[in-house]
Parts: sequence; C-alpha cells; structure tokens
Amino acid sequence: MDLSDIRREYTRGGLRRKDLLVDPIDQFNLWLEQAIQAQLTDPTAMTVATVDEQGQPFQRIVLLKNVDKQGFVFYTNLASRKAQHIEHNHRVSLHFPWHPIERQVHITGVAEKLTVFENMKYFTSRPKESQLAALASRQSSRISARGVLEGKYLELKQKFAKGEIPVPSFWGGFRIRPHSLEFWQGGEHRLHDRFLYSQAEGEWQIERLAP
Repeated sequence: MDLSDIRREYTRGGLRRKDLLVDPIDQFNLWLEQAIQAQLTDPTAMTVATVDEQGQPFQRIVLLKNVDKQGFVFYTNLASRKAQHIEHNHRVSLHFPWHPIERQVHITGVAEKLTVFENMKYFTSRPKESQLAALASRQSSRISARGVLEGKYLELKQKFAKGEIPVPSFWGGFRIRPHSLEFWQGGEHRLHDRFLYSQAEGEWQIERLAP
C-alpha cells in the first residue's frame, strides 16, 4: 500500500467571510449543532494537547461537556498526566475533527480549574457507573492488570450500593479560555477555507489564512 496515493476530493462547499458570525463561540456552537444534526459519531470529542516539563507534546481525546462565552469545559482526574502538564503549563490547544462534514476547528487558550461547586454539580449529574469509574481509576497510574481496575470498581459498587457516591478530591474539570479559534472547511483542489479569530484589544478579529 502506497500511503501517498490515499486522497479524496472535498466537495461539500466553501466557507466565505460573509458566512461567519462575529463571535467565534457563536460560530462554534453553530458548527457543533450542525455536526450533531449530521449524526456524526462523537461530535463532542476533541483532542486536548499539552506539553510536559521537558517540552514533549502529548495529545489525547476527551469529551467536551460545556461551552459558553467563558470557554470550553472538560473533566478529568486531577492527578492524570494531562492535569499535571496543565499545572506546569496552562497553555493548551483543542481540536475538533469533523471529517464527514469536511470541517475542523482548532482552538488555543489557557486552562483554569473549575470551582468545587461546578465539579460537584456535574459529578452528581453523571450516571452512577461513571461516578464509580472515576472513583476507581487513578488515571495515568501504572496497574499490573485490568483485573485490578475491575476489582476496585466492583468493590466500590458494593460499598455504595445504597448510598451517594462522594465527589473524589482528585477529580474535577478545566475550562479552556480561548485566545484563538480557527475554522477550517475543506475545498475542491485542496483550496481549503481557513478563518482565524484572534483577540485584539478585547475584540475578536477575523483573518483568512492560506490553505
């Protein structure tokens, strides 16, 4: 197989400056709604990129759990590798790959921890199985076998069979306050459309980028 021969044409139409909303969060919400309506698999899945203390980049996929004018929210184990990276370097990037509709969104920004109240409000809204999994897993730590994790999960399931599950102290969320958002729309003959929103003096500026 020659990987260089794998290609396809992008035919779903272009993106023009006049089509863009003034506020990038409004534009993102519009595209997210369209991705959901298109019945994409995991439309809220996003890549979160961080950098460790040696400058080594890492990426992983998490689910977007809220977005508003303040930023993009996801939850994780606060002792996880990504959380440790964020503790060292608050600058992160997000990427939404909506390939079936030939769109991508790339976001850069700064991560901040959510409040205890925000963490509690979301944690208690989760299915009990998800709450137990968060409590059972010390994310990113080394384990000898899957059975260790499953055993801990079953132990906790029995322990909290008739009671509420406490919010783990090592679990919480981050909000990414955006500094820039880039919207990418595939175009014919590789003439893709790219528009970058960036802040200048408290206002969002929009620039077209060459593909």
